[in-house]
Amino acid sequence: MTDYVIETKGLSVYYGRHRGILDVDLRVERGEVFGFLGPNGAGKTTTQRVLMDIIRPTAGEAFLFGMNCQTDGVSARDRIGYLPGELSLYENMRADQFFKMYYSLQKNNHDSTYWQTLAERLNLDTSRRIREYSRGNKQKVGVVTAFMNKPELLILDEPTTGLDPLVQQTVMELVREANKAGTTVFFSSHILPEVQAVCDRVGIIREGLLVATEKVEDMTRQHFKRVRFKFAESPPQDAFSEDGVKELERDMDWVLLEVHHNLDKVMRNATQFGIMDIETIPVSLEEIFLAFYGRGNGGTNV
Repeated sequence: MTDYVIETKGLSVYYGRHRGILDVDLRVERGEVFGFLGPNGAGKTTTQRVLMDIIRPTAGEAFLFGMNCQTDGVSARDRIGYLPGELSLYENMRADQFFKMYYSLQKNNHDSTYWQTLAERLNLDTSRRIREYSRGNKQKVGVVTAFMNKPELLILDEPTTGLDPLVQQTVMELVREANKAGTTVFFSSHILPEVQAVCDRVGIIREGLLVATEKVEDMTRQHFKRVRFKFAESPPQDAFSEDGVKELERDMDWVLLEVHHNLDKVMRNATQFGIMDIETIPVSLEEIFLAFYGRGNGGTNV
C-alpha cells in the first residue's frame, strides 16, 4: 500500500495555448492536512479537477491511493469527499432530500444520520428547497455533502467561501476532527490564517508551477526573519545594507530588520552599536505567501 494518498508526476494541463499547470510533481501523505495555496488563476482548481477526472491532463499522470485517476478513477472516488469551488446543486430539491439521495448513491456508507449532525453544527435548515438558500447556505450544503460519508480523503476547493466567520471556524473544526479520525485532507484556500492553523504542509503554486512544498513550521521559520533591535547608539541609515537585509522601520532606539540571509553579518554589525535588547517578530504564512508572489497579482480562477 502506497503512503501517498495523492501523487502527481509531470502533471500538465493546457487550455489551448493557455497553460493551466506545468510539470506538477505533488505528493500528499496518508493522514496529513495539505494546504494548496495560490492566487486566482494559479492552477489550484485545475489540479483538483484532474484528480477528480473532471478534466484530463495534457501530459503526466495523477494517482489517488495508488490508482490512476483516469483508468481507476471510479474506484478511487468511492473513497473521496469532494467540495468543488463552483457548486452545481439540484435547486428544486429540499436539502434533506438531496442528502438522502446522495447517501443512497455512495458505496462506502458509514452512518445514515451523520448528515443531520453536520447540518445542525452548520445551522442549516434542511427542510427548505436549495433554490431558496443564500450563497452561504448553498456552501453549507456542499460542506455537508463532502463530509457526510466520512471519506478517507477530503478534497476541498475554498471550503469556507461565502461563510460567516463563526461557520468558517466550524468548518475548520470539522477538518481537524476528520483528520484526527484518519482522513487525509487536501484543500485550497485564500484564507491563509486558517491554512496555517490546520495544515501540516503547504504547496504554493504560481502561474501553473509548483514553486514550494514545505512543512508549515519550516516555511514560517526559514524563508525570512524579522528581528527588532534596541541599540545604545543609533546606527546610521545604511548600517544594515547587506544583500538580503531590509530595514523596515525605526522608532527611537529600536530598529526593525527583515533578514532573508546574512543573519550572521547582521549580528556582527549590530554589536558595534551596543545591543540593549533584541526580539524576533513571528512571520505569518500570509507574509511568506506575499513574499513568493509580491502584492497585487490578480487573474481569473482556473
